[in-house]
Amino acid sequence: MDVGQAHIYKHAFSFANSMVLGCAIQLGIPDVIHSHKLPMTLSQLVSELKLPPAKSDAIHRLMRLLVYSGFFATTNTILLDENQQGYILTPSSKMLLKSEIPNLSPYVRAIVSMNPWQSLGDWFLGNETTPFETAHGAPMWEFFHQNLRFNNEAMASDSQMMCLVVKDCKEVFQDMDSLVDVGGGTGIIANTILAAFPHLKCTVLDLLHVVANMPDTQNLKYVGGDMFHSIPSADAILFKVTRF
Repeated sequence: MDVGQAHIYKHAFSFANSMVLGCAIQLGIPDVIHSHKLPMTLSQLVSELKLPPAKSDAIHRLMRLLVYSGFFATTNTILLDENQQGYILTPSSKMLLKSEIPNLSPYVRAIVSMNPWQSLGDWFLGNETTPFETAHGAPMWEFFHQNLRFNNEAMASDSQMMCLVVKDCKEVFQDMDSLVDVGGGTGIIANTILAAFPHLKCTVLDLLHVVANMPDTQNLKYVGGDMFHSIPSADAILFKVTRF
């Protein structure tokens, strides 16, 4: 194959990497392998997923790509007195388990399903402000307002990652008394920070419909409002950018 042709094909088909990852999450493959406790053969995986046997070859190809990408690994296992290849989790797929924190599955599914990059060419030719608006017919925050559960699950999933890093940031938090998390949703990041630095007074600012039923605590207060109009006063303001 010509080098130029190979280069073109590589980039033209690179979308498959994110699509198969989204498929694995939709089918629940990481959770099924995790629940099995042992390396899981292809036949066991197909059976547990309750897929038609005719789909076995397709699942095999799906898993080959996911193994190649590092989301699963294979090891030898014994089934019916035969030595077979079994699938196991990797550090990456362990972060996609619904029973664990952090769980990035909702965020990945949002990224895969809402991908505005497919509309990039149409956006250049049109009048919309962003490619997201071209793809979904509404600006990003308006779309999220109309799809609250979808938005909240994805945002919360991404916010859980803070638990992996916040304790390594003592020099950032230990000398301040108050913090406002702008666009803080249901307070996942604020509660993570408070667990590590309980002396802080935290305020979560988000749209009224997001925080309307959230209970205040001694160190955590929810404020409904628009960050483009005003932000509560504090020693520090936290913005966490989530990209779609």
